[in-house]
Amino acid sequence: MPEEPPDSRLGVNDFVRFLLELFAFFTFAFWGFVAWPFPWNVAFGVATPLFAIVVWALFRSPKAVIRIDPFGKALVEIVIMGSAALAWLMLGQPIIAVVFGVLAVISGVIAGRKEFR
Repeated sequence: MPEEPPDSRLGVNDFVRFLLELFAFFTFAFWGFVAWPFPWNVAFGVATPLFAIVVWALFRSPKAVIRIDPFGKALVEIVIMGSAALAWLMLGQPIIAVVFGVLAVISGVIAGRKEFR
């Protein structure tokens, strides 16, 4: 029996996940510029989001360069989203950290269930 093609329609959760990714990358830049003294703030403010974007593009994006199993994808996502939530905690913003973390977990679980089908 031929394998069915994956569902290529974009849903609400796909849009939410995209916004969460963008917010995580923004978080890394904001954390880098605010949490470190000059000149380190420039280095961390630029390098941290770039590193996260490269890791996401290599392993987690829909057109990832390096294909890994769903568990590896989940691990990459947990590390990036968890790091963004921890950055907000380090900045003294626990409400943003918790809201972002909860949204990321819910969105990740919904996407993970779809991916493991």
